[in-house]
Amino acid sequence: MISREEIFAYVKDKYHIEPDYPWVRTPNYAIFRHKTNRKWFGAIVDITEDKLGLGGNKLIDILLVKCDPVLIGSLRNEGGILPAYHMNKEHWITILLDGTYPKESMFTLIGLSYDLTK
Repeated sequence: MISREEIFAYVKDKYHIEPDYPWVRTPNYAIFRHKTNRKWFGAIVDITEDKLGLGGNKLIDILLVKCDPVLIGSLRNEGGILPAYHMNKEHWITILLDGTYPKESMFTLIGLSYDLTK
């Protein structure tokens, strides 16, 4: 399992960016934005499993990142990767923070999202 704090620390160390919390109604929704163009390159949100079609009502953390559409099809075949929650499913993916997807691979996808949105 990877915690949201580990991702916050990685993004701060690598990109010098702190999470942004733009919504009062969802105070745990953390957004990563570029400093210059303010575009999102990631988001960590907590939602119930049923919103992802996982058949439960437990609250879980997920990471949303932008991804090259060419890669999305093959990534969705890997454990821990799902279609994007509440984002364009052609360009974004959901990564479960439950440990099913490797941390280093997750960091690679954060980097890809960062590059795609600058």
